[in-house]
Amino acid sequence: MRVATNSFPNSLLDHLGVLTSRQARLQDQIATGQRIRRPEDDPAAAARILNYQDETRALRQYERNIGNLHDRAQATYTVLRELKKVSDRAGELAVLADDPDSPEALQAYAVEVTQLIERAVQLANTKWNGEHLFAGTRSDQAPFSITQDLGGNITGVSYSGNTSIAQSEIAQGVTLSTHTVGENTSGGGPRGLFADSRFGADLFNHLISFRDHLLAGDTDAINSTDHQQLALDEENLLTHLSNNGVIQGRLEATQNAGAQRVQALEGEVSKEADVDLAESLVRLNQTQAAYQAALQSGARLMSLSLLDYLR
Repeated sequence: MRVATNSFPNSLLDHLGVLTSRQARLQDQIATGQRIRRPEDDPAAAARILNYQDETRALRQYERNIGNLHDRAQATYTVLRELKKVSDRAGELAVLADDPDSPEALQAYAVEVTQLIERAVQLANTKWNGEHLFAGTRSDQAPFSITQDLGGNITGVSYSGNTSIAQSEIAQGVTLSTHTVGENTSGGGPRGLFADSRFGADLFNHLISFRDHLLAGDTDAINSTDHQQLALDEENLLTHLSNNGVIQGRLEATQNAGAQRVQALEGEVSKEADVDLAESLVRLNQTQAAYQAALQSGARLMSLSLLDYLR
């Protein structure tokens, strides 16, 4: 059997090429700390890493959504607390008006109630991040406007927002809204903050009615009507405060769960992609030793002549 004279050199070169490539790959892994630099390094592991990265990106987007929702919920909570002060003071004035010291006291209470109405309208038109908080999806315009008589007294407050709310995804297939509509008299949908026909809440009209009764000195109407109406407004406000707290708690819990999942995914990516330094150093030493041995063997064999084989 005749063997080509260049078969051994070609084989040796191929073998040295494989060892050189292996050395380069191991040196790159040790230098970067990454076991997988290209998909062909480990196709199955690379596919898993891509899936982990896709899930991580989705979780990061949920985290941003939750952050925006949480900021809005906190801004709403701040307004709700201020409204609670308005409601509390109106209730206190209603109690004081049951047995006033003098007719002048009722007039003074009426002036203060007017100030409470103005304060409530100001809060109702609060803007956050360039949007009105209580306008539904018509957040580019102030949702509440007042009408006044010739004397400058507020006679009505009208709502120009809507009852639609925007939802944001906070987890896969899970949406949530922190929008609060200012008024809802439709009998369905989200609960209105300042007025909702389902629950007897109508803060502005009730405050205006209370003020008018004070101006008229009608303590019977205050006792028989205004107390109950203001109590309904307070109950509605307390419900909103409670719901806001529940939503913030849910957002925080979801955010924590997402952060834990991201951390777990980072661990999975690390297990797949990070190099085992000690193992790689051992393999590099072995590859370098094999390369040197191949060079030495090749040099020794290629130095032999036909006479060496005939001895």
